[in-house]
Amino acid sequence: MTERERQIIALLRKNPMLPQAEIARRLGITRSSVGVHLANLSKKGHILGKGYVLAEESQRYVVGIGAANVDLMGRSREALVMEDSNPGTITTSVGGVTHNICENAARMGASVRLITVVGDDLYGQKIRQECEDAGIDTGDFMVAAGAVSSTYLSLHNADGEMALALSDMRVLQRMSVDFLRARDRLLAGAAVIVMDAGLPEEILRYVAERYGGRVPVVIDPVSTSYARKLIGHLEGCWAIKPNRIETEIIAGMPVDTPERLRAACEKLIEQGLSRIVVSLGKDGCFYLDREGRALRAGGGPVERVVNTTGAGDAFVGGMVYARLQEFPVEKMLLFSTAAARMAVAHQDTINPSISAQSVLETVERDGLWVKEV
Repeated sequence: MTERERQIIALLRKNPMLPQAEIARRLGITRSSVGVHLANLSKKGHILGKGYVLAEESQRYVVGIGAANVDLMGRSREALVMEDSNPGTITTSVGGVTHNICENAARMGASVRLITVVGDDLYGQKIRQECEDAGIDTGDFMVAAGAVSSTYLSLHNADGEMALALSDMRVLQRMSVDFLRARDRLLAGAAVIVMDAGLPEEILRYVAERYGGRVPVVIDPVSTSYARKLIGHLEGCWAIKPNRIETEIIAGMPVDTPERLRAACEKLIEQGLSRIVVSLGKDGCFYLDREGRALRAGGGPVERVVNTTGAGDAFVGGMVYARLQEFPVEKMLLFSTAAARMAVAHQDTINPSISAQSVLETVERDGLWVKEV
């Protein structure tokens, strides 16, 4: 699905009877162009019949539950000097781990709904608008009156590596189990549910207990502080994607050797987790599942690293899309690794050129590999 097609789908989700002239006005394009896009969407099976009824195949959409925030990213021109003012650039974009995963999956072609909490402020409006522009359904946003929308501030060295970050996601704690219960039909019908550990613990447990086993539930630990919420609470999870440090915290044991890393993952599998993918940074990833398959995936050095912030989110977005397409595990790991490599090669947290086709082309171009270990 093209960017313009995603924008049209977002408008039709809100109003399936929207006239072509109004679609053209809102998108700033000609009515004839709208007609061409609608014809293409019909051929691809995304819209059905009169009134632009959207094709909603059972078990074919993704639901994200978690953070959506405004990202403020500063990048120094030279090596950072702490406790001093550093010349550089500052950019603003919409982020949040679950949002980023959802947008990556949507850009790959997945049908995505996002459940999050925003304030009734300008940042909340920006989050909603950019989600809709990316083709993400925002109909289940919770708006907290008088609250400040989630904000994430990161500071990067000249080489793009993050030096420090600060997040204010207090508004996300307003999400309740009752809010999700009212959306039971949506969640029960999903092909994948993806969450981040920034959510309240009762939300993480409720979703895993109610939908785990029926719907694949994927959790991104996000950070060392949030990862602690997952200790002893992995029953019902289809997959988690921690890094080395987060794995140590969740498993409660060191992972400083390949043998210890595998032992830690085996411990988590014994707690009811179906599979785990541990991010190893430039060394790729390690995969272990309940069937005992242990795999490593990776590739050569990325030619140009611009911004590493969105690599993990793109990886999980790739996992979600791969699950939707029922890729075998080896192809899922290759696809997800390629998505992460595309992410670090662009200045934005989400590479705007990412798509299923471009990710598959990256797999071939970069000579990525998967092997048993």
